[in-house]
Amino acid sequence: MMSKPGEQFLGIDIGVTNVKWARVRDDGTVVARGMFDTEANSPDWPVRIRQFVNSHPSTAAVGLAAPGLSAPDGSYISWMQGRLETVQGLNWTEFLGCTLPVPVLNDAQAALLGEAWIGAAAGSRNAMLLTLGTGVGGALMVDGKLLRGHIGRAGHLGHICLDPDAPPDIVGTPGSLEDAIGNCTLSQRSNGRFTSTHDLIAAHLAGDADATGIWLRSVRLLACGIASLVNVADPEMVIIGGGIARAGPALFEPLGKELEKIEWQPHGQRVRIVRAVLGEYAGAIGAARKAIESADRQA
Repeated sequence: MMSKPGEQFLGIDIGVTNVKWARVRDDGTVVARGMFDTEANSPDWPVRIRQFVNSHPSTAAVGLAAPGLSAPDGSYISWMQGRLETVQGLNWTEFLGCTLPVPVLNDAQAALLGEAWIGAAAGSRNAMLLTLGTGVGGALMVDGKLLRGHIGRAGHLGHICLDPDAPPDIVGTPGSLEDAIGNCTLSQRSNGRFTSTHDLIAAHLAGDADATGIWLRSVRLLACGIASLVNVADPEMVIIGGGIARAGPALFEPLGKELEKIEWQPHGQRVRIVRAVLGEYAGAIGAARKAIESADRQA
């Protein structure tokens, strides 16, 4: 089928805490959006997703985003360990009883697809997304296509190595970018003083010298990670999202200064650093976009 004017597509972004959804037209108009609790501790939580989809019978097609590695054919999450391991191997097209295939994306890749469609990277063909929060998520778009790689690992930018002598992170990478700036290691980085980057930044802005030292070191390491990734992927822009991005100038001003020192700038070309604009619904919007593309391919 080809999408028809006015048709609505449903994008669903499954997280450990909540499920975000968006109903979107093929022109990028977001008709409605919302969220509900995942209740991941319940073994039958996917049934609630099916009930929700069934409550939207006029939807032309459905797309889905979730943590983990998506299968090569995009029909399910092939690897996911942790609180959402139920998604591993679950064929969503069959489970939801959909007529058209339900494309399944990694959540960070879906977020970048949303930002590249109607967000901060609209019109861009080469972009990189970093989501800074508890950990560091990421995705890459190269020449207009999401980079997936051989088994779907491409774009896990938080797990690059910045210090080979540091302890390993959750995937075994020593001194990772995720451990350098994510909330997950802040208590260790601050000797127990802080558990929230929001509180760390507040102390930094209030003139706490120790907080300033911790924060600016984290930002420098982030800049080193970005500069390294820019040399690999050569994006037009780097989109920064996630909870830590809400720090605004406290993040972007020192980050810009650090990048000015270390970024390779052939002919004075600098990569733009921009803040994500779709917020927590980027993944749902990107999943809806993928549903549109998948439906069009069925024509």
